[in-house]
Amino acid sequence: MSAATLPVLSRPAPGEIRRGSASAPLSWLRERGMGASVLVAAMSTAFGVVLITATAYIGAMLRADPWLGESGLLEFVLGFLTLILVGVAVYVASIVTANTFATVVAGRTRRIALMRLIGATARSQRTEIARQGLVVGVIGAFLGLVGATALAAGGVWLAGRMLGFEDLAFALVRPDLLLPAGIVALTTWAAAWAGSRRVLAVTPLQALGGAVEASHSSVTGRSGRNVTALVLFAVGGALLALGILVGLVSPLGVLVAFVGGIFSFTGLALGAALVMPPVLRLVGRAFGSSAAARLAAENALRYPERSSRMAIGVVMGVTLVTMFAVAIESVKAVLTAAAGGQLPIQMATVLDSFAGIMMGLVAVSAVIAGVGLVNLLTIGVVQRRRELGLLHALGVSNGQVRRMVLLEAAHITIAATATGLVLGIVYGWAGAQSLLGAVPGNPALPAGPTFVWPAVPLWPVVAIVVATAALTLIAAVVPTRLATRVAPVEALAE
Repeated sequence: MSAATLPVLSRPAPGEIRRGSASAPLSWLRERGMGASVLVAAMSTAFGVVLITATAYIGAMLRADPWLGESGLLEFVLGFLTLILVGVAVYVASIVTANTFATVVAGRTRRIALMRLIGATARSQRTEIARQGLVVGVIGAFLGLVGATALAAGGVWLAGRMLGFEDLAFALVRPDLLLPAGIVALTTWAAAWAGSRRVLAVTPLQALGGAVEASHSSVTGRSGRNVTALVLFAVGGALLALGILVGLVSPLGVLVAFVGGIFSFTGLALGAALVMPPVLRLVGRAFGSSAAARLAAENALRYPERSSRMAIGVVMGVTLVTMFAVAIESVKAVLTAAAGGQLPIQMATVLDSFAGIMMGLVAVSAVIAGVGLVNLLTIGVVQRRRELGLLHALGVSNGQVRRMVLLEAAHITIAATATGLVLGIVYGWAGAQSLLGAVPGNPALPAGPTFVWPAVPLWPVVAIVVATAALTLIAAVVPTRLATRVAPVEALAE
């Protein structure tokens, strides 16, 4: 094997060398971050498999019904919603995975530089990392497929017993269930390739250092990426506006607005290192002037790329849940006005049930984003062992280090929650407006375009804030324990 094709392996854990060479090819799977990436791939696959199975089963029940069997409209709507929700889950998982691999690559800087020093090319290193992403995706997709198929079998049996469809002919194992597994495996591979882009910038001289994150000056100087982010955000904003205009004459405007939302949020995620620092700086002022608070605020701002990778997952989760909550509440408000100020009880029940189901399904994507936050916080502490060891050597106590890590996590999640709430309200209103702009909002007035006021539901927003606060505490448990276990001499010797 030539130096140019040598694999990029993680630093062996204590005792790993003694296990022999049999485990060496996949030893990188024990590296922090890989297990969570497998979990993200498994959750995304399982979500897709369960949704596709549920949609197909409902379609089979509709076809068996003598009254509804002739109409395929409801089945089409269910299939369309399934496509959107699975696409959203895969989209969230791909960004989380790309951020994870970008963070892992930052921690491997020294080892990658050593490989470059002995002749390995940047492309071979990046190809190896992308191959690792494919392995992670395949393992996660397989686990998700098997687990979700078993879960779907139990759900189909239970639904048949409860609804009286025990004799309904329905195949649980179908070729279309391989579709979400294949998509997740490929997107994980692509996300690993995208996240490993920094390998191209690693030089042999960096072999003398440790984990290297991009500083604020280098982030602002990346004109190509920043211009791409700006273009995507501008195109997405234009499509959102177009969807709202189309929605004034046809409900199909929501499709245009949906594509605009994807483009604009992708631009935001790509340029997060430029967008999040001002929000982080604003939030940092509320943390006080204690040593731990100042260190937490400085850590969040000193390396904006690392902080933004942690924040963008929470931004996605909060945006998605808030968007659907605002959209559903706004739709309910328009329908209530159209009905003369009071919805029929049956319609209100259907809307509330639909809202509950949709919020539960969207929450899966928020959980995937939460897993990404926990993962990145843990990797971040592991990669900052030298920094934490130096703080201990300078006299900073374990309690102060623990408080610093917790405040840094709170700093990032508060900024991400505020950003996500604002984006969610905007996207939710745009979705409702593009869907219902052509629906008469008041039967007493002449027919014409309707302006949909954004309706922000109180309790879902409170639940989002409480859940995010709980996520912060949970996400900081493992990193704070790791931070206080760093021995100064051992850390500084690395």
